[in-house]
Amino acid sequence: MKTELEIARECKLERIEKIADKIGVPSEELENYGKYIAKVPLKLIDADKVAKSNLILVTAISPTKAGIGKTTVSIGLSMAMNRLGKKSVLALREPSLGPCFGMKGGATGGGYSQVLPMDRINLHFTGDFHAITSAHNMIAALLDNYIYQHREEGFALKEVLWKRILDVNDRNLRCITTGIGPKTNGIIAESGFDITPASEIMAILCLAKDEEDLRLRIENILLGVTLDNKPFKVRDLGVGGAITVLLRDALSPNLVQTIEGTAAFIHGGPFANIAHGCNSILATKMAMTFGDYVVTEAGFGADLGAEKFLDIKCRKAGIQPKLTIIVATIMGLKMHGGMQVGDPNNGNIDNIKAGLENLDKHISNMRNMGQSVVVTLNRFSNDKEEEIELVSQHCQECGVGFAMNEAYMKGGEGCLELAQLAIDSISNNPSGDIKFTYSETDSIKDKITSVAKNVYGASNVVFKKSAVKALERIDEWGLGNYPVCIAKTQYSLSDDAKRHGVPKDFTFTIRDLVINTGAEMIVAVAGDIMRMPGLPKHPQAERIDIENGLLVGLE
Repeated sequence: MKTELEIARECKLERIEKIADKIGVPSEELENYGKYIAKVPLKLIDADKVAKSNLILVTAISPTKAGIGKTTVSIGLSMAMNRLGKKSVLALREPSLGPCFGMKGGATGGGYSQVLPMDRINLHFTGDFHAITSAHNMIAALLDNYIYQHREEGFALKEVLWKRILDVNDRNLRCITTGIGPKTNGIIAESGFDITPASEIMAILCLAKDEEDLRLRIENILLGVTLDNKPFKVRDLGVGGAITVLLRDALSPNLVQTIEGTAAFIHGGPFANIAHGCNSILATKMAMTFGDYVVTEAGFGADLGAEKFLDIKCRKAGIQPKLTIIVATIMGLKMHGGMQVGDPNNGNIDNIKAGLENLDKHISNMRNMGQSVVVTLNRFSNDKEEEIELVSQHCQECGVGFAMNEAYMKGGEGCLELAQLAIDSISNNPSGDIKFTYSETDSIKDKITSVAKNVYGASNVVFKKSAVKALERIDEWGLGNYPVCIAKTQYSLSDDAKRHGVPKDFTFTIRDLVINTGAEMIVAVAGDIMRMPGLPKHPQAERIDIENGLLVGLE
């Protein structure tokens, strides 16, 4: 089969004005970034239309090294709905340069189910990530300067909580020392870098409802703790306006197209293992303004992305999906059922039977949160009919709708069965009100414990010394009403990446808590999760190049 790039190059793109016209976006309102990309102004969001739109959430079983293909399925599903005569629009996250040049490669779908132009979307796109990186690091520079310039007046912070960020996987920057050298270089301090998708400003951009709300959230960002244990925020620097200026253009959602000409809003890109894993509220509402059926996704497995989508994004945005689709693969089920990596026989039926427990756990979690659920099997070329039938029969016995899809090989045509199932499910049995995992009035400790026990299946939750100290500070500052965003491995329901399937009788360890007063959530760091990933032995960058004027290897 042809590579993603070869398929993408053979596709004749429509000008973005034509894509906008298909869904009713006035072309004169577009801010064009070339022929095939545009930003759409926030003023076009219509609350009445949002309320009438059918939002579909695509999530997945716990991912494995074999991959799941959630984005590919999301794109194929939306294209298939348009093939069936429905007005469907996509709302997806932007790719991060770190994984694109690291282990994962591109993140714009695959095969005949892609968003285009894939090379530009995967690289610098409209500059949103650069704006977020610049805004975040500008705050860091202004904070360091403030401490330096006011030190002789007796000003100091007992704790500086604001690190720097970079959209590159760079383990050497996790822990650094700044200000080394002559005194004019600043004050020596320990610091570090997170990756851009982990930045609180990324979360703020994705949760802000308008420019005014963006500025308020920026000014509320916690930077450090004063000598008398008071919070020191961006507003104390007096630079909230300047940071808002840097982010003003980035706040507007980006409009592109799929390989079949379906409109797609791609905006924001927090990871789900270290952040809340959803595209921006504004992009989702923009898609819901112009689409009768809107397909969106939440990062990684349902225990991470879908839980945060419902407990954080939907709670804050006042929206809710009519249907949740869980994506599974035969290989993923086999790995959760005990198949070893590199098994020359690619596992067996018994591995699938055992791996179905992971699928069942995610179905149960989504149902417990009030969601109507269907399952789709993302088919690969080496899947056997008897294996597919086993999964189909299991879903039937569980009372869950099932459809196979071949989005990768056939695009929208390969998702017609899934699209019809989704339409029928919404018509006959739409999701009810969300049953949140916790109440806003619960303590932060109880919220974390509720997610760990009720969603992940932990038997016990342990808070390390630094986390306990943070809990005390949260209570002292009156921040207990915030939702929680748990940063943990995506490969397991537990905090141990090696425990596949459905781990039993495990202790879930909270190592630290990060207070996000701008994003208005508490990030709980579990296990050994890192907010700055490293590169593999052979990163994707070794394969990315330009040959005969054409980009290669970004897939």
